[in-house]
Amino acid sequence: MNPNWRSFLESADAAFSGDSSEILSFGDAAGELQAAARQTVVVPLTHLALIDAVGEDAKSFLHNQFTSDVNHLQNDQAQHAGWCSAKGRMQASFVLWHEAGGYRLALAADLLEATLKRLRMFILRAKVKLAEQSDQVLLGLAGAQAGETLADAGLPIPAAAMDIIAANGCTVLRLDAERFIVAAPVAAAPDLWRKLTVRARPAGTPVWRWLDVRAAFPLVTLATKEEFVPQMADFEKIGGVSFHKGCYPGQEIVARTQYLGKVKRHLYRLRSATALQAGDHLFSPDNPDQTSGKVMTAAPAPDGGFAALAVVQSNFAANLRLGSRQGPPVEAVAVNPA
Repeated sequence: MNPNWRSFLESADAAFSGDSSEILSFGDAAGELQAAARQTVVVPLTHLALIDAVGEDAKSFLHNQFTSDVNHLQNDQAQHAGWCSAKGRMQASFVLWHEAGGYRLALAADLLEATLKRLRMFILRAKVKLAEQSDQVLLGLAGAQAGETLADAGLPIPAAAMDIIAANGCTVLRLDAERFIVAAPVAAAPDLWRKLTVRARPAGTPVWRWLDVRAAFPLVTLATKEEFVPQMADFEKIGGVSFHKGCYPGQEIVARTQYLGKVKRHLYRLRSATALQAGDHLFSPDNPDQTSGKVMTAAPAPDGGFAALAVVQSNFAANLRLGSRQGPPVEAVAVNPA
């Protein structure tokens, strides 16, 4: 995380979690959650990091590594992409788009170092350079007035989900109907923050995670690295997997899983009275042989309790427990019911 940006956020009352990049709140965690449910919020996305891929072979390199069709990514669009191990398990997930003659990739910050190191191992003779982009910051904007807030700050409003527009040194990405991500230079970020917070309430990382749960946004983090084939996280349903492109790591397993219809685990939203966190195991008293699911993303919920996204074995979803077969009960609802 850029130290100048962190210093500015601390001066704006951001409370960080120890030495980590996660912002706990801007002084009122419960109030910020309430605002996210009913108003417009702006969140520094310090739990995400950026990688730049540049060079004449950047397109082909990324296309040959990722589950998505990078070759056909338009200049005004972003896409979800996964990077799998040889066993078809997701090592990282990305939102990627064109930037300055190359590509920019947003991923979980706790996977940045390992992902860069391993991706570089596959460059070989390809003319591509991969580097952390630390001179840009990401801001998340969400709520019914998010579009008007962007306009008031002098930024454009992309028309459709996963559209992007670059203007005034920033890139605006529309995630869905009421959520946007703005990539801005560090030097311009404090002024942009002041403009956005005229309408939008500052909020911490847990608020954005709750919004991810509500939107069924399956972000792979260190806690869930190499745990899921893409279809287990319903990643193909958000355009993160192409079944018409050539080979990439794990492609044979991902394709076989799709065409044989053997996916028994899918993405579910959870509700719990007990705190949840990414990587938590889920069990069912009806399944004595193995775990029945794993949490991907979790956050406190505005109406009390906790909410999460989890990959769950569908035939045991009606009777889930947290941590053990005798643990507290967890309610699960399929994101994409069969």
